[in-house]
Amino acid sequence: MDSKEDLKNKAKELEQTLQAQLNFLKTDSKDFVKIGAGILLGGLTAFGIVKAIKGKKNSKNKRIMEVLEKEGLLDEDTIERLNTKKSSGFKARIAAVLLPMIIAYGRDKLMGGNQNTEDQTGEPSEKN
Repeated sequence: MDSKEDLKNKAKELEQTLQAQLNFLKTDSKDFVKIGAGILLGGLTAFGIVKAIKGKKNSKNKRIMEVLEKEGLLDEDTIERLNTKKSSGFKARIAAVLLPMIIAYGRDKLMGGNQNTEDQTGEPSEKN
């Protein structure tokens, strides 16, 4: 009789442990889904912006080349000048500096911002 009760108690304990682990996994996976969604959204936004800017430049160059060809003013030097990539400007350098900071800020806001790391508090945490 006693062994059946022990088995039932152990089964209940195992079910409770499993339920606690599943609840922890659910809350932990929500954080990963939020981070993944933020990264995906940021990537799609950046891709769309780059695609829009690049498309405008290419279409402008094509129209200019068509007009110059009709006028008979299109030569190899002009084609080369129109198709060469310009060096990155001020905006690109600022974007390269600000983008990681913006991503970190967004991640902190998305995660709730209540997680203190060693860098934020300035005090080393004790790890055993």
